[in-house]
Amino acid sequence: MTPRDAELTGIHCRLDELLAERDMTLTALAEQVGVSIVNLSVLKNDRAKAIRFSTLVAICDALECEVGDLLVRAR
Repeated sequence: MTPRDAELTGIHCRLDELLAERDMTLTALAEQVGVSIVNLSVLKNDRAKAIRFSTLVAICDALECEVGDLLVRAR
């Protein structure tokens, strides 16, 4: 994450780390959640400005995590 990204939202998405911990690809997650790889990539790279609650719930269900495991305050 770049300092500029943190300035924009103050939120860091840990999608990369969670996928690695679960040995899951972005493609597999996209298929399971029903969200495009492009949109997940935007989220993963801290470029998202918003996320639908339904998408957030679907990602957390697929990764078996809580929202706080996925999204954290940037420091």
